[in-house]
Formats: sequence, structure tokens, C-alpha cells
Amino acid sequence: MVDPAFTWGKERRPSIPWERTIFYETHIKGFTKLHPAVPPHLRGTYAGLAVKEVIDYIKSLGVTSVELLPVHAFVQDQHLIDKGLANYWRYNSIGFFAPELRYSATNKLTEFKEMVAHLHDAGLEVILDVVYNHTAEGNERGPTLSFKGIDNASYYRLIPDQKRYYINETGTGNTLNLSHPRVLQMVTDSLRYWVTEMHIDGFRFDLATILGREPYGFDEGGGFLDSCLQDPILSSVKLIAAPWDCGPGGYQVGGFPPGWAEWNDKFRDTVRGFWKGDEGKLPDLAARLTASGDLFNRRGRKPWASVNFISAHDGFTLHDLVSYNDKHNEANGEGNHDGHSNNLSWNHGAEAPTDDPDILDLRFRQTCNLLATLLLSQGTPMLLAGDEFGHSQQGNNNAYCQDNAIIWLDWERIDEDGQALIAFVRKVIALRQAFPMLRRGRFLTGEHNADLDVKDVRWLTPAATDMAEEHWHGCVRSRATACMRA
Repeated sequence: MVDPAFTWGKERRPSIPWERTIFYETHIKGFTKLHPAVPPHLRGTYAGLAVKEVIDYIKSLGVTSVELLPVHAFVQDQHLIDKGLANYWRYNSIGFFAPELRYSATNKLTEFKEMVAHLHDAGLEVILDVVYNHTAEGNERGPTLSFKGIDNASYYRLIPDQKRYYINETGTGNTLNLSHPRVLQMVTDSLRYWVTEMHIDGFRFDLATILGREPYGFDEGGGFLDSCLQDPILSSVKLIAAPWDCGPGGYQVGGFPPGWAEWNDKFRDTVRGFWKGDEGKLPDLAARLTASGDLFNRRGRKPWASVNFISAHDGFTLHDLVSYNDKHNEANGEGNHDGHSNNLSWNHGAEAPTDDPDILDLRFRQTCNLLATLLLSQGTPMLLAGDEFGHSQQGNNNAYCQDNAIIWLDWERIDEDGQALIAFVRKVIALRQAFPMLRRGRFLTGEHNADLDVKDVRWLTPAATDMAEEHWHGCVRSRATACMRA
């Protein structure tokens, strides 16, 4: 349904260039539920995110694009309801043309549009995390809510010789069949709706490898990927892939076509391992600092195609990354068996909170190291909301089912270190935006310019001498620095 009474007035899309883009991943409810500047009746809603003090804070950080976890109408999971839990992340969509009413204070479509307009007025883009790889209907034992009853064999991928059963390359029970022209039309119509009617500036596609799958496997020239790139509306907004799924050949980091950006988990793992002190990370770190050219420097792609992150909604927060050696997911009711066990984390001497000043100081410095590495590397940075002030999920690295104080941002508990971190993030982002070399539009390769007798990048030891082979493969403690010359 389109509300014809709404007028956008003088609202204009920010149209942030890719080279200047910094994503800020957050959640409509979790960001505002405990925010003291948001009136109680607006907390956890679209209107709450549109409150001036909230927008002013986001803008003050220097980020350019607010990336919202799924807002499509969704269905709660029965197994979570039975345990007294809830699907907080909302990766269980069923209505691809409707914003979720649980996030609305007014139950009116205009509330979402007004939120977008206020963010745009502040110069902030709005990016939606979207889930077109599966629906809330589950497998053959799941409910029939819409697509199953309309045309099950067209909307879903089915096992060819046992069509009662679903191909489950998403790990959620079913997989949407983007190879069918009507399903492809439905998804692209939905995307165009959010761009034209809701003025969304881009999309992050969950399990995007699914969207590029044809019956024979992933194809970077597949129907959906080509449809987006040739569409005059969709090709004008930011398209970001989470380039993996659960099926054969599902890991496709660097495998998407020009015009797409991708979440780069290799950046996350390399940077985490390096600052934790793992051996042999220097060569890989050099690649990550320079936009992972080993993965993305092909077919004319640009450094911005690598979306760099250290933490995201899924996994440890940055605070917990430096405070816990192990996950602590007991509250999820699965005996702490859920969630990833290899987090590349280090508690620096004490598991969980501590009063030891030496440990706290080391954790603070490591947090700054990680944030600076993220924000000063080539590529497109993505900051998880709350990491800029030390938000903790109490060691829970799979808090998808915790719609409570474990995961909501607690603004009134920001301490002196938290304020110092906020100031640090603002300074580093300002530094990045001030110097074009830190957001270069071409890959740094070490190419030598004979006329100027310089390379586009030089790698130096702490003694300011050029790195030799023994430095690259020596002790991790001999930290290398990059001196980048235009």
C-alpha cells in the first residue's frame, strides 16, 4: 500500500560517494530502547530513531550511512516463543513490501518515511539489510503463510526427485528460487519499491550467494545480479553482498561482479588475529590494509568493493572481543553450544569484567588499535553501533534471540573510557575524511613511478627502512607500518 498523502518536501538523497562512505550498522529497537533523549512512547521505533538528539549523535561520529538490520514484516520463530525468547535480528521475513509494525509507534507508513527524511536532512544515507534468500515459511513442516500456498514449486528450490522437500542452502529450511522469472520479478519489484517509495539509498543482501545461484551453482552473471546492475533504479543505489551461504561453493568473497560491494570477513579475521598476537599475519595484514586487492582487484573493481569490519551484529562486540576468551551464550538456552567458538578474541588476562587497571588499560589500547586499523584501511569501513563506546553483550556472540538489556545499547552506562573512545572514533574518522590517500579510488599495488621515482605504497619497519623478506615472515612483534605516497 502506498500512502499518496505523504509529501517528501525538500528532502534530498545524500548520494554519498563510495570513497567517502562509512557504514554504521544498527538496530531500530536496540539503538533507541534505552536512549534517554527518546520519549518513552517512541523508544524502539522508527520515530525514536528520528529524534533530533539521536540523529545528531550519529552525525557527530562522522559516519555517512546508517545500515539498519531487517525491517521487513516478519514472523516470530515458534521454537523461540516456546523458550520465552524472541527473534531480535528479524532475519525471518515474510512481507517484502511492508515495514515491520512492531517498530512503529503510530502504525502508519508515514512514520518510516519521516524517519528516512530526517536522516536524509542530516546528510545520512539509509541502507537496509534485506533477506530475500528465504522466507519464514520454513521447510515442509513449516506453516503455509503465502508463497507455499500460491505456487510452492515456483517460489522455492525443491529437491528434483523428491519435490516434497526443500533445498536448504540457507540453513533456515527453505531457499527462494530466484531462477524463476516471477520470483525474480517479485524481488526486484520489492527493491524498486523501497527505493522509489521509501527513498532507501542501498541494500545489504543477507546470504547473497543464494541470490546469484542458478540450478548449476553460483554465477556472477546470474539473473538476479544482472537484473540489479542493468536496472536504472537499482543500479543507482548501493548494493552490498554478504557473499556466502550454506550450499556447495557458497563462499564467494571477491566473486561478485563490478558494481557490487561485499562484506570482507577475511579483513575481520586477519585484523583480529594480528592484534591478538598470532604469528605469520603480516603479509595477510598488508593485503587487508590495502582493500584486499588479492580478492577484489579484478575486472575493474574498486577498493570500495571491500566492506571492512571487525565486528557486526553476528558475533562478539568489539568490547567483548578484548574481554572474553570464550563465548558465554547460556542465556540462549542451548547449553552454550550455539554460536561460533573460534572468535580470535583475547581477554588480556581476565575473563569478563575486571577491576584490574593494567588489564583495563591494555583492553582500551587494543580497542583503539582495532578501531584505527578499521577506519584507516583502504576500502569501505563498517562500524557496529555501540563499539564506539564499549557496548558489551556479556560475552554472548549469538544474541539473535535476546530482545532485552543484553543487547540493547545502554546509553546511561557510558563511562569515562566510553567517552574517550567516542572522541577517538570521531578524530580518526575526521582524519580519514580529510586525507584522500586514506580513501584512495585505486588499489595500492607497489607500482613504481619512474618519473617521480616513487612507489604508490612503501612498507616500512619501525626503524623506517624498507621491509625485507625476513621482516615479512619474522616475529609478529616487529610491527610494520605503511608509508603511502601519492
